[in-house]
Parts: sequence; C-alpha cells; structure tokens
Amino acid sequence: MTFSNSVELLSFHWTAYTIYAAIILSVVAWFAYNLTKENAKSVVRIPFYWYMAFLVAGGVGHHIFTYNAIPWVSQDITRHEIKPDATYSWEVKDHKWVGLPKKITVQCGQTIRFNVQSRDLVYGFGLFRQDGSVVLQMQVNPGTDVNGILDSNDMLWTFNHNGVFNMTSTEYSGPVQFDHEGNDLMLVKNFVEVVGCKGENK
Repeated sequence: MTFSNSVELLSFHWTAYTIYAAIILSVVAWFAYNLTKENAKSVVRIPFYWYMAFLVAGGVGHHIFTYNAIPWVSQDITRHEIKPDATYSWEVKDHKWVGLPKKITVQCGQTIRFNVQSRDLVYGFGLFRQDGSVVLQMQVNPGTDVNGILDSNDMLWTFNHNGVFNMTSTEYSGPVQFDHEGNDLMLVKNFVEVVGCKGENK
C-alpha cells in the first residue's frame, strides 16, 4: 500500500480512525449497558486489559504500517541519494518574495527541490490546492553560515497528480503579511502547475 499524496493518506487515516474510535466506544457502551442491569457483574480485569492492549497495539501498529507507505518520508530519509529533476531557489525579505520564478511547470512524476532563504524573519513556504487544502509546507528560518551565505531551507517533493497550486508563507511573521481587509499579500496564485499525469484532468 502506498499513498501518492496527502489526500489519499488522510482518507485512509479517516477510515482507520473511524473504525478505531467505534471499537473504543464499544467498550464504553458495554460498560454503560451493564450499569442499567439490576444485577450487574463485576468487570473481569483480564479481558479488559487484553482489550486495552489490543487498542494500543492497533493504534501503534497503524502508524508503523503506514510509515513506509508515505512517499515523502522515505524520500526525505534518502534525499542524499536523490538527484532532483529541477531546483528552484529564491529569497524572502520584508514579507516579500525576492527572485521568485514567474511560474513553475512540473511534469508528472518529477522530483523538485525547493530552496527558500530568509533575510530577516521566520517565514514558511507552502503550496495549496485550489480548495485550500495543503500540498506541502516547510519552515523558512533566517540566518547565515560562517561565510555570510544565507542558510538553505529546502525540501524535495515528487508530484504525482495534475493540479494548479497557490503559494504563500505558512508561518506567522507579523501582521504585515495581510492588508486591512485581511488579504494575504504573500499569496501567489497559480504558482505551480503539474501536467502530464494520465487519466487526470487539471
């Protein structure tokens, strides 16, 4: 089992945790039912603890099972072995993107390296679908190395679905990011477009 994006992963988690929550609620219902009986029997400890052990094993096992199925986890661990298909770098200062590409077009299946450097504050870099759900994000910290070169804040991402994504800062770095009407001044609409995935519409 693998997940190609966060939507698939969250759908799987939603189903798994719905079942998990139903199992937990079942013991509460069983306990409440016994309270309504005139001659309620004492809770037998051994079955109860086995039940709790099952819940713990199920919860932990769920995350162990899905850990390697999340593509960006293994990709991040082995990133030193991965050569990206393209790298895009820019800076951010005074709540403005500096040297930003006008638009990034990505072919389906390509691995892209995003490198964002901050000159003053802690910002964020995030891509969002048109419905507002997040595709990816990272924190962008300021600072320089011993040679005075800006520190990199980079991440690798492989795009497996067509789409047009907006970009903005995902970290609060002061109210200057928004105007008096609450509009996000760092929002760049339609910044990344992914094309070429077969059987999908944009």
